[in-house]
Amino acid sequence: MPDQLDDYRLLGRSGVRVSPLCLGTMTFGVGPGSWGSTDEEAGRLVQLYIDRGGNFIDTANFYGQMGQSEVLLGKTVKGRRDRLVISTKYSLTTSPGDPNASGNHRKNMVRSLEDSLRRLQTDYIDLYYLHMWDFRTPIDEILRAFDDLVRAGKILYIGLSDTPAWQASRMQAIAELRGWTQFCALQISYSLIERTVEREMIPMATQMGMGVCPWSPLGGGVLAGKYSKADLSPPKTSNLTSRKAINVMTGRLSEQNLAVAAVIGAIAQETGKTSAQVAVAWTLSNPAVTSPVLGVRTLAQLEDNLGSLDVELSKEQLARLDAVSQVPKVFPMNVLKSPAERMMFGNVKVAER
Repeated sequence: MPDQLDDYRLLGRSGVRVSPLCLGTMTFGVGPGSWGSTDEEAGRLVQLYIDRGGNFIDTANFYGQMGQSEVLLGKTVKGRRDRLVISTKYSLTTSPGDPNASGNHRKNMVRSLEDSLRRLQTDYIDLYYLHMWDFRTPIDEILRAFDDLVRAGKILYIGLSDTPAWQASRMQAIAELRGWTQFCALQISYSLIERTVEREMIPMATQMGMGVCPWSPLGGGVLAGKYSKADLSPPKTSNLTSRKAINVMTGRLSEQNLAVAAVIGAIAQETGKTSAQVAVAWTLSNPAVTSPVLGVRTLAQLEDNLGSLDVELSKEQLARLDAVSQVPKVFPMNVLKSPAERMMFGNVKVAER
């Protein structure tokens, strides 16, 4: 386990060095009276993160009002941009009604990148993600467009976010075969209440050379221990501006997930840490994970989350967390273990790679 933000890690099958915790900026530039940070708070978050040795900051052209997350980040890191690894994303609509202002295709990729460069006040992006799979664009168009932008020097590394495992692995194999730029990062939802990605996504990333950067390692705040069964009732309004309402409507706030949070809380008491620190530390215990993305809003939350680097979970504590949060196996993995394993290897042990 790393214990400092400057215990840097390699990002997937690349040579770029990133901090073991990534600062997310989805709370930046969302406007007053909402769940986001004020501009002053956002500036302090970036300053504290950099002061502690952090160098990996994540944003997207969709974050904030009209890309204001990128605008604010660009202003905040001016004069120290080159020491940072900045990731941003494209795919989600920035102009409702325009069919080409969203999606994974080349036109939207190029247009979105130029807009992000302008907002961030930079001439290159360190890591450029496809934000969300659109089920429409041919993969050779996506791959060649990424490669062209890398060759042009406008982006240095590429990544995938929220993309089916079979498409991600197919794209990586084609890129390698054709000598195009390969993906070095995979951003997915991963936490103690979202472990289905352990079935295909995480093993795929390991085999294909992509470092996993989990978003929402606290499950929308559910794992921070701030909810109880009294919060399970549906909101009385359709207004989803509060995090609690979003968590109820998306199913994150459930009896099962509160049971997971309770075990986290018990282990937090045993270790003298907070629930949030234990939950983030658990994601870091997976060797496939490079850098969880911290979705903090206040300085106190960032201070707390950074403390996850000091958490050491025992085998017994990891086992308890595994037991309360495990998800059912699915085909074919449910038949590829014992007794099928014994039949495949003639009742002898064969080490895994």
